[in-house]
Amino acid sequence: MILLLTPSPLKRILFFLLSDTLISLFTLYFAYNLRFNFQIPLNFIDNFAFIFIVLLLLKIFVFINFRLYRTAWRFFSLYEIKKILIAHIIVYSLFFIIFLIFKDYMLPLARSIIIIDFMLSLVFISLLRLSKRIILESGKNAKYKNTLIIGANSSISSLLHDKKNLEYTPVAIVDGSELLIGTYILNLKVYSFDDLKRVIKSKSIEAVIISKDYSQKRLLEIYDALNEMEISDIKIVNTLSSGKIKELKDIGVEDLLARHPKDLDKEKIQNFIKDKVVLITGAGGSIGSEISRQCNLFGAKQLILLDHSEYNLYQITEELKDANIVSVMQTVRKTEFLEATFKKYKPNIVIHAAAYKHVPLVEDNILEGISNNIIGTKNCIDLSIEYGVEKFVLISTDKAVRPTNVMGTTKRICELYAQNVKSGKTEIVAVRFGNVLGSSGSVIPKFKAQIESGQNITVTHPDITRYFMLIPEACELVLQAASIGKGGEIFILDMGEPIKIVDLAKKMIELSGKDNISIEFCGLRPGEKLYEELLINDSDKNTDYESITVASSTYFDIDELNTKIDELLVCEDKISKLKEIVPEFKHQLNNK
Repeated sequence: MILLLTPSPLKRILFFLLSDTLISLFTLYFAYNLRFNFQIPLNFIDNFAFIFIVLLLLKIFVFINFRLYRTAWRFFSLYEIKKILIAHIIVYSLFFIIFLIFKDYMLPLARSIIIIDFMLSLVFISLLRLSKRIILESGKNAKYKNTLIIGANSSISSLLHDKKNLEYTPVAIVDGSELLIGTYILNLKVYSFDDLKRVIKSKSIEAVIISKDYSQKRLLEIYDALNEMEISDIKIVNTLSSGKIKELKDIGVEDLLARHPKDLDKEKIQNFIKDKVVLITGAGGSIGSEISRQCNLFGAKQLILLDHSEYNLYQITEELKDANIVSVMQTVRKTEFLEATFKKYKPNIVIHAAAYKHVPLVEDNILEGISNNIIGTKNCIDLSIEYGVEKFVLISTDKAVRPTNVMGTTKRICELYAQNVKSGKTEIVAVRFGNVLGSSGSVIPKFKAQIESGQNITVTHPDITRYFMLIPEACELVLQAASIGKGGEIFILDMGEPIKIVDLAKKMIELSGKDNISIEFCGLRPGEKLYEELLINDSDKNTDYESITVASSTYFDIDELNTKIDELLVCEDKISKLKEIVPEFKHQLNNK
């Protein structure tokens, strides 16, 4: 019974070998009894063992050549019964040939016994292979979906053996490797991508599992091909940063549109983070929380999680409660409280992710945006220098480049301060990147909510574009950039090609399967521009990593900058003062 229930290919082969032997013994003996009305003459019993051994060896030889032991329990079908029938015809045909050659050793033999044995063996061996599928499907009203696996890799074994995935019955694999095409992996034949349509049709594919990491472009091509063939149940392997399989999940727009950098240097990141005390501001936000996870994963000695939001801080604290963490509920705007934290925990690394990032909200709350983004950053940098922090990392944004809104302008001032402050032994670097998929300020959660409530999706403009990257990968690149910084650099992450928001909306509607949702254009919001940039000019420099470049530095007298920041806090016309500090700031109100 243990062998019957196990999905292991080796155990399945052993089970079939043992069961087929017993079935062959039973059917031959029963055939003898039927032939002689259960009164077998003694002279016929004498050569029973010899005939049984000949038949058994023939069955093993032919069954192996027909790969009857490859058949996985859950997709045994009429096609497999046909293979068993052909195999039996060959076995018993060979037996009669051997009988004619060695009849002196096999007499007496009634030919009707072999005919009876042929029929009994065919029925019982077919029933045995069919029984497990009946057992699996009985009592649950389950219908296992014929499933195609795209991408042959080491995760397939775990996928097939995971009890959570019992509703899927893998029947074939598609892969692009010429070395694998035509081979078998765990009883599943590997086909080329050229055979995709034929395999889906011939195998009656109902679901697809994509088990391999493909480039954004290739994954989109695969999805479009499956969508064209009306395959709606598409799963993708969701992996942890450690590389271990977590679960299967529905393919989402994040998977289809994310840019996957290929030059992540995790050893470099680990050497940077391991055994260090790391202070993360905005630790409960989308970026800050992932930075916290990554720092824990890469062996930080202690994590100081700082956030002014009680709920966000609670969430990340609960998630990392088994790590060596300290949760500090503070705002970066209060210097005296912040200094107490620096003095008590003496961080080696400070990663400053705290900021107001929502463009329209900061447009409506200019003083708060200035206070939190500029003053908060200035406080963190000044205290890092005062308390001898080894490295300070400023999380910046593509909206700081030729800004058209207050938020982007405040972040540009932060960059200017980080580049020009007298930092002593503290290495200060900034990392600039675009939107991250799934963050709290991203359009994706908004679009999802609109789709779920049956509303039309609202897009500001048909031509608006944005850069996108997955949060974990963006954060890994942030840490990688920080690890190579020597101070004064603004690192720029390669975000791939910009994506039209209207295309993103269309893809999300397509993935939802709802055909009653359309797209409405509502006009650009205050401070919003059609496209974002990552460079002010083209004088960027390459690093050792293709995914990371360095922007040219901008000199600004630090005393003058401090004076202008002080004036900014008290002046009436803050927009004019922002333009004075950042001349490239072109405020776009986008009045409707």
